Amino acid sequence: MEIAYYPGCSLKQSSSLYDVQCRRVFEALGITLTEIEDWNCCGATSAAKVDDFLAVALSARNLGIAEASGCDQVVIPCSACYSKSMVAQQRLRDDSALRDEINAGISQKVNDKIKIATILETLLETVNSGSLKKQVQKQFRGLNPVCYYGCMLTRFPYNVTVSDDVENPKGMELVLKVLGANPLDWNSKTACCGASAAINDHKTALNLMAGIMQDAVSRGANCLVVTCPMCQLNMDAQQEAFCKLHGIRERLPVYFLTELIGLAIGMSIEELQIDRHFTDSTALVKELGLI
Repeated sequence: MEIAYYPGCSLKQSSSLYDVQCRRVFEALGITLTEIEDWNCCGATSAAKVDDFLAVALSARNLGIAEASGCDQVVIPCSACYSKSMVAQQRLRDDSALRDEINAGISQKVNDKIKIATILETLLETVNSGSLKKQVQKQFRGLNPVCYYGCMLTRFPYNVTVSDDVENPKGMELVLKVLGANPLDWNSKTACCGASAAINDHKTALNLMAGIMQDAVSRGANCLVVTCPMCQLNMDAQQEAFCKLHGIRERLPVYFLTELIGLAIGMSIEELQIDRHFTDSTALVKELGLI
């Protein structure tokens, strides 16, 4: 099975390990991710604050390229890229004049012939088909994660149709249960970590991250699991800072969902690059005998 793949900027820079994991895990599950050619930045959270037309056009160009690939689906791991692409696609559906204006300026036209999927949606297809369960070699007994979806997968600046419940998403929990983990219920699964405010409003972002961490710890979680590269980077790289600021003694690993799937189907820590995290993420899986 071949699916078009839009990695976005984060997976080529600060979260390059996530790009490696996505490709290796999906290949092991019988899915080839074909990176679309000559893609550009989607504009992330910045473009719409400067130029609304440009914010739509940037994602529209990527969608046109993805459609021209011949695939009927494009998977987008980054939550910000996914949100911007979904909003652009829906706006072009709703505004034919805008669609015509943008199509006039790009070589690969947008014809609304491709499905945009999160990495989680695509992984859930392997759950529903049973293909993931067949490949699981290790049951993650003792792993008590909280699933952190963040705000970009659940709150959109435009009315779009998404596959999960935006108030109480459950996709990651379904995947983790196949791995034998015990995902815990909590209140902060759709809370905002501050995203790029970690750069320009550091203290506010640290306060938001600390609230998420405090909730996770109070539930008895021994790790967080994410699919968003920005959420992972903030909760991982900034963890020492926000824990010290708020007197939080515990430190929890922040895993990409792909990392846990990779371990469960027999991949190594080094192959998945889990040892590149800022907060130690190898001790827990070793302690539980999961590797």
